Amino acid sequence: MQHYREKDTYKIIGICMEVHRNLGPGLLEVVYKDALELEFKENNIPFEREKEYSIEYKGTILPHKFYADFIIDEDIVLEVKAIKEFSNEHIAQILNYIKLSDSEVGLLVNFQTKSLQYKRYIL
Repeated sequence: MQHYREKDTYKIIGICMEVHRNLGPGLLEVVYKDALELEFKENNIPFEREKEYSIEYKGTILPHKFYADFIIDEDIVLEVKAIKEFSNEHIAQILNYIKLSDSEVGLLVNFQTKSLQYKRYIL
């Protein structure tokens, strides 16, 4: 199982690199998400964009929800950034998204740097 997810995450990172190679840094986050969506469709990779999750607290669904940028193949969280560098807040965000989406693995990618920056997180 673990090896299978690793293969999938490398394929996703490769697609992110392809988008970065073609568009380069300096664009808005949404542009990279649009390009990723096209690549996922072209590569027959099942995904949901801006997937909504509710947060339950002591049996009550809270009014604010969170939206994962992409859920790929039902259980890989992909969080897209176009920022100077990752911060502790971004890392906390991806870890929370992995937990709340009941996933095992998450990818945090940054398109704003000269080379694509990415980190893989496993819970």
